[in-house]
Amino acid sequence: MATSGTTAFDLSIDRIVERAYARCGMNIRTGYELSAARDNLNLLFSEWGNRGIHLWKVKNTTTNLTAGTATYTAPSDASDVLEVVFRNGNTDTSMTKISRSEYENLPNKTSQGTPSQYYIRRNLSNVTITLYQTPDTTDTQINYYYVGRIEDVGAYTNTPDAPFRFLPCLVSGLAYYTAQEVAPERSQELERRYEAELQRALTEDSQSTSVHIVPRNFYPGG
Repeated sequence: MATSGTTAFDLSIDRIVERAYARCGMNIRTGYELSAARDNLNLLFSEWGNRGIHLWKVKNTTTNLTAGTATYTAPSDASDVLEVVFRNGNTDTSMTKISRSEYENLPNKTSQGTPSQYYIRRNLSNVTITLYQTPDTTDTQINYYYVGRIEDVGAYTNTPDAPFRFLPCLVSGLAYYTAQEVAPERSQELERRYEAELQRALTEDSQSTSVHIVPRNFYPGG
């Protein structure tokens, strides 16, 4: 028997909604129910933003620096900034992330030189990066990775802004959110299924790197 030879399976938003309602033991009957399901999907994506770093939303960008300017705004879809390097021509130099308190205690925040530290401020409508020292030249850059927000659901014919690995927990999550409103007797069971499937997806959505553990010699009395 032949296989399909394709690996393009995906679900449009309206089909995700149908599958979620089916798990609640119901069919969609009104436009209000479809609209409510879309709202719940957007709420679900917002909640995923609190579940750690999603690798498919990690992006890289570069910002040109201006002499005398310390604070720069990340792209509009940024939720957080992960790591920053100072770029001078073809040379990248790692920078140290500091906390708000550490930045506040710097004695001269306007001191100009080569930036070696940065402070991230997550505001209501944007994310800013404040450098220390303040750049003293305009021909340098910062290059950084940031976590982008998951895109809104949009039209019902769209596909979700999530990889295929997350489709099972996406359907389960919407079913759980929907059940709280239309089938509360099923919500506890659907929550357990959702959390289990989401955990499996989050575990898979991680970077696989080698870890080397070197034992430390210990000499009694040393």
